[in-house]
Amino acid sequence: QVQLVESGGGVVQAGGSLRVSCAASGRTLSSYVVGWFRQPPGKERDIVASVSRGGAKYYSYSVKGRFTISRDNAKNTVYLQMSSLKPEDTAVYYCAASSRSWPAVAGTEYDFWGQGTQVTVSS
Repeated sequence: QVQLVESGGGVVQAGGSLRVSCAASGRTLSSYVVGWFRQPPGKERDIVASVSRGGAKYYSYSVKGRFTISRDNAKNTVYLQMSSLKPEDTAVYYCAASSRSWPAVAGTEYDFWGQGTQVTVSS
């Protein structure tokens, strides 16, 4: 069992940057593919980025070039650095861990989920 806790969300102006974190307990995150998902108000939850056990990275088209996913195995934490933020990036951001193969873009491929952290980008 893996417990995931997101942190670092908040309100930021358009064009700004924010880093959200996903800290794990229970088991080591390095054994899992880790993904970041987001759910805007009234919309479905979609993949933002994922990182493989070996460090390979996948990004959705809408965030590629602006967001960076990284993992710190020593801290058992995965980060999502978000830059050049836009109002349409406003959403609840969730991290999740998957025992399946990377890139694991579907939510159904994930076994464990955090509670989410709100990111609001003001125009």
